[in-house]
Amino acid sequence: MNYNIVPLNELINQFSRLPGIGKKTAQRLAYSILEQPPERAKDFAKALVEAREKIHFCKCCQALTDLDVCQICDDEGRDRTVVCVVEEPRDVMAFERTREYKGLYHVLHGVISPLDGIGPDKLRIKELMSRLASGEINEIIMATNPTVEGEATASYISRLVKPMGIKVTRLAYGIPVGGDLEYADEYTLARALEGRNEI
Repeated sequence: MNYNIVPLNELINQFSRLPGIGKKTAQRLAYSILEQPPERAKDFAKALVEAREKIHFCKCCQALTDLDVCQICDDEGRDRTVVCVVEEPRDVMAFERTREYKGLYHVLHGVISPLDGIGPDKLRIKELMSRLASGEINEIIMATNPTVEGEATASYISRLVKPMGIKVTRLAYGIPVGGDLEYADEYTLARALEGRNEI
């Protein structure tokens, strides 16, 4: 007889769909959920549903928020003349952990990657250009990852922005080539910010 518990298999399948979660890890997570008191499992399910329903993109910087405009964009104490352009919302969190950067952000939601069918039109570049047209911004910091795609994206945006008379800088290479900002520590990111160069 085939030992098959349909709800358990479905839970394992759902966990294994998450990035970086293999079949074994998915099984461990599923069994861990089943070992919890029923109320904790309900709280977990509720948090998942609420996060998916309530979190959306900030209408200004495209980062994640549960408000109309995120707390960073809404903070009058931030330097509104500098915008740090990053690939993903999690990169904003990485910079915020340094407590060094006091400007605003713009999230592209990816990088230009022709091999993956991702052109400039699939990114939030149009929204960035609209923000820059306001005339309030003096500098953008290109903080895309130091990969081929990240460099290509930084160069593409730099070519669009330079005719507007806005200074375009690039993070210094305290971050290893091929590395992701998400995994960089606070001190490496802080050094990279301090040593940024104009491109």
